[in-house]
Parts: sequence; structure tokens; C-alpha cells
Amino acid sequence: MSAPHPSHATPNINVPLFWPALMAAEMTRQGLELAARNVRFLEEETRLHGGLKPRLATAHTVRLKLRTLSLCDYSDEGADELPTLVVAPYAGHTSMIADYQPGQSLMQTLRAGGLRRLLLTDWHSASLDMKDFDVDQYLAELLACVDDLGGSVRLVGLCQGGWMSAMLAARFPDKVRALVLAGSPIDTQAGNGPLVRMVHDSPMSFYEELVASGGGLMPGRYMLAGWKNMHPEQHYVQEHIDLYEHIEDPAWVRKAEAFDRWYENPLDLPGRWYLQVIEQLFKHNALARGRFVGLGRRLQLGDVRCPLFLLAGESDDITPHEQVFAAEQLMGSREVHKRSVPGGHVGLFMGARTLQQAWPAIAAWLARQGAVRAG
Repeated sequence: MSAPHPSHATPNINVPLFWPALMAAEMTRQGLELAARNVRFLEEETRLHGGLKPRLATAHTVRLKLRTLSLCDYSDEGADELPTLVVAPYAGHTSMIADYQPGQSLMQTLRAGGLRRLLLTDWHSASLDMKDFDVDQYLAELLACVDDLGGSVRLVGLCQGGWMSAMLAARFPDKVRALVLAGSPIDTQAGNGPLVRMVHDSPMSFYEELVASGGGLMPGRYMLAGWKNMHPEQHYVQEHIDLYEHIEDPAWVRKAEAFDRWYENPLDLPGRWYLQVIEQLFKHNALARGRFVGLGRRLQLGDVRCPLFLLAGESDDITPHEQVFAAEQLMGSREVHKRSVPGGHVGLFMGARTLQQAWPAIAAWLARQGAVRAG
């Protein structure tokens, strides 16, 4: 007869993972609450800054796995309708922005809004053998997804995924039955946001040197530093103060962990793709001016004639609303809906208020577009 198990197993204290927790427990036992709080704070700091890995919140299957992306399928089994493909941003962060956490997820909101055949591009971080991939490579694989879904879709483009969606709709207008652009830079020189000024003021040699230092890639850690430097007081001072003040609040810590699971894990980008986007789209505004060549054709946004829905943030300093709403004049769509919502850029895709107040109406609008079809 085996001996009974002790009610409280003793962890192996030789494993470094246990050291901060054991130290905090011992300090608390000895009445050193302040010191224990400091240890818990340091432990959580480590977790928040690279110790947590991104993950999509909602159950799904992978329909396709391509070199640049996985096509994630959130559809109901047997759903028979025109597919809705959400094109997540490929701008340095993972597609978790579209499926953030349970109860705060764009994919869940769209499903609840009646879209039963729903998919998401989950972009891959670039490896060194992808350093020479350009925009055409990404358009071609996005096209492969559309064709695999039957050749006709409703597209929802988020941020940089929006100009990719607009390119596809201009290149193959018969394949896109409806188009949503949310926080998408279509006219990249409209408005007066900090990115507009930075791209204008920085020579191409600056970006070329960044890519060269990354061995041909644009490292995600560089972009993360750049985003933080847009609001340095928040990221280098205030967020650490906030964590220390709330370290004893489990709900607050869980919320911080969910955000940093996404924010602190940037993707690497192919250097050729990155430099092409900076020079042609942001410096020369080639897409808005009808000068961008995609998959062998000069793209004309006027060829986009499907129903169009534009969503912008009132205080978006990444993509000012002028850059989004410019699509109304540049595209050939007869049916155009525009909506501006309070808040900044990230809130457009995973802000609780916008998910509750704006996206259900967009989902209903999408559900009305196109006929039911099989395949």
C-alpha cells in the first residue's frame, strides 16, 4: 500500500522558476509585505515584457498554411454563405489584435453579428529566407486564400490589412463583393499624424540602415521601440508605476497580461517588403495616386466598385481619419458608409466600446451584402 500524498507538495526550490514566488511567500510570512510586493512586481515585469506569448482567443481550425500566413477558419460547420475574410494588419504585431481575448474579440463580435462563414489571416513572422519577399508575394498568397474560398469574398481590412485588401479589390474587382476599411491608410499623406511627419522627415537611408542591421529583415523589436517612443512617458514611466500600484489587483494584472501578450511580441518583416511599403506607399503615396504596380498591373482604386464601409478613430494618431475617408473619393463605389468613433487606433479593433457600439452594425451590413452561395 502506497503512502498517502502530502496535502501540500513542496516545489523543487532548485528550479529558478520558483525563486521569486518562494522569496515573496517567505517575506510575507516574516511580515515583510513591502519587500514581497517588490518581488511580485519584478516577477510580473518579466512576464509582461516578453514572457507571455501571443495566442488567438477563439477556437478555430487552420484551413490553409502558406509561407506568409495561416488562414484561420472560425466558420460554423456547414455554413453556406459568402465568406467574410478579415485581413489583419501586417505591420509588426500578430493577428491577435482581431481575436484579442474572450468577450473582447472582433472575430467573436462578427460571429455574433450573423457572419457564419468567417476567416482570419494570421500572419507569420518573417525568417531570413523571406527577407526578399515583396508586396506581390503577400498579395499572391492573399489571392490564394480568396480562390480557395470559392473566388468571391467580403473583405474586412484592418489598418495595413486595409491597403492590402484595397489592392486586391482594385486588381481583381470581381472577387470582392464588399469591403470594410478600418483604420486603413489609403491616402497616406492626408492628415497630419506623427507617422506622416516621421516618414516625410526621415530619408530612405535611415530605413535601409535599419534593415541592413537586421540582416535583411526589419526586426519587430525596432518597430516596438519606435511605437513606444511615440508616447515615451506612458511606456517607459507610467506603465511601470501603474503596475506597481495595481500589483495586488488580479483583475488589473490579467488585463495588463492580455495586452502585453499582444503588444510585447512583435513580428519581423521582410526587408524588401518593408522598404517597398515605406518608399512607394508612404513616401510617394503610389496607391492613392494610381502608380502602384501589383501583380503585374498598375492598380487604380477607381476600379473598386463594391459597397464600401469606412471606420476611423477620432483621435487615431497612427492612421488619421482623413487617410481612411479619402477612399470615398478615390474608389468607384456607389454605396459608401462612413463612421467615426471615439478613441485611437488600437481601440478600433479591440476596444470594448467600439466592439459593442460600431462593429455589430458593420457585421449586419456585411451580412446583407451578396447572395447565399455554397463552396
